[in-house]
Amino acid sequence: MTEKKSSDIMVTQQGGVIRNVINQLKLIFRLMGDSRVNFLAKLIPIGTLIYLVSPVDAISIPIIGAVDDAALLWLGSYIFTELCPPDVVAEHMKELAGNMKTGDTQGDVVDGEATDIKE
Repeated sequence: MTEKKSSDIMVTQQGGVIRNVINQLKLIFRLMGDSRVNFLAKLIPIGTLIYLVSPVDAISIPIIGAVDDAALLWLGSYIFTELCPPDVVAEHMKELAGNMKTGDTQGDVVDGEATDIKE
């Protein structure tokens, strides 16, 4: 039996924190719609969102309460992706990485012609 390594399914950071959060949300939405993911695992993001919008809060201290919500969102998304089959997560991560074309053109070759104009 092969052991799952989390480094096998991770995509390198491309574009900063906000892009990574957006890609994580896209991954969660893709996995929620995938029939190969266990139904009980799909309850984790749903439960996390219900807790987020509910008026009940585990810690009611003003500043720490916001950190508590952010930590719970991160933990819920992390646990959900870890409970999903690794090959399914890797497949969706590859598709998301293919959609993240940046303006980096180091490997591209552009053919062109130049003409000197004398005035």
